[in-house]
Amino acid sequence: MTSNNNTSKIDYNLVLLLLLLFLISCLSIYDAQKSGQYHENFLLKQIIWYGIGTGIIAGVITLDSDQLRKLTWYAYGFGLFLLVAILVAPVSFAPVINGAKSWFKVPALGSLQPSEFVKVFVILALARVIEDHHIKNTVKTVQTDFWLLIKLGLVTMVPILLIMKQPDLGTALVFIAILLGMIFISGVSWKILVPMFTVGTLVIGIIFYFVIWNPTVLEKYLGVKEYQFGRIYSWLDPYNYQSSDGYQLTRSLLAIGSGETSGKGFGNRDIYMPESQTDFIFSIIGEEFGFVGASVLISVFFLLIYHITKVGMETKNNFYTYLCVGVISMITFHVFQNIGMTIGLLPITGIPLPFISYGGSSLMGNMLGLGLIFSIRYHYKKYMFSSTS
Repeated sequence: MTSNNNTSKIDYNLVLLLLLLFLISCLSIYDAQKSGQYHENFLLKQIIWYGIGTGIIAGVITLDSDQLRKLTWYAYGFGLFLLVAILVAPVSFAPVINGAKSWFKVPALGSLQPSEFVKVFVILALARVIEDHHIKNTVKTVQTDFWLLIKLGLVTMVPILLIMKQPDLGTALVFIAILLGMIFISGVSWKILVPMFTVGTLVIGIIFYFVIWNPTVLEKYLGVKEYQFGRIYSWLDPYNYQSSDGYQLTRSLLAIGSGETSGKGFGNRDIYMPESQTDFIFSIIGEEFGFVGASVLISVFFLLIYHITKVGMETKNNFYTYLCVGVISMITFHVFQNIGMTIGLLPITGIPLPFISYGGSSLMGNMLGLGLIFSIRYHYKKYMFSSTS
């Protein structure tokens, strides 16, 4: 039995969560733009971006799993084309902003960052690779697991290398988070994963040790300059660097700390925070609404992740499940990294808070990811009463 009522196939729980994030974003950006750093109506632009993002969802929701599979490699190839194009494009079309060549200048729209969309294209590609691998290799062996890891690594590393050429370390880290999430769900044996992640953690620990205690070693053998570790040093000791790399972090800590339990109230913030409408919008929420308001926002994100997890567990389509894991990995890393850097838990990487921070590319990329979830629920519910669902 199938349902003919299209409205019954819309995931209204997801609509509600998205509406809550939209309202929180609008309130936060409205107050942020009063800081006087820029003379732009960020709120109006964010509403427009949300409108465009809603259109993206409306388009993606019409695509079922077979159509998504067919479009996967075209989307992935188009994403790589954009990443290459931005590197070779003249600065009149792809200007260098804050030391990175990551945006196309688009008339009437401002700037567009291709890597935000490529995140979702990579999620599609990784899901397709995992599904095709298991269809072809019905018997799992150590060799087949290693081959799957190589394929997943290659699909992810190509865009990462192009993004690092811009350079944009923060965005590259998101791709790594997506890859790790997909590896965990890919079915690769833990006999391979445990040693691999143990070695990876050890290498990261060794590098971090040299960054802190002996950076000249990294400079000598890897060509890394000591000044490039400024964000690490300012993260560990922000008040010693508050006149340079630690300025934003110290202001953020002061703003969030001054909000205390219930905050100062909407529109009553008095701590100046540069770029508060983008990367440090959580600082505004913490200052004006305190621990209570910040907890409400984090709870909304938790419900969003929980809901996507539930969708992934309910569907009988493996490709859909892999897509859910990819979207969860992307959003979770964004939330954890952004909030973590505003409270000094993690180094500053310039990663925006999804659905809350101002930014058309970031918002549309995340809306594209949610579009996949809406599509899964839309087409899954269509056959929810069918014995062949």
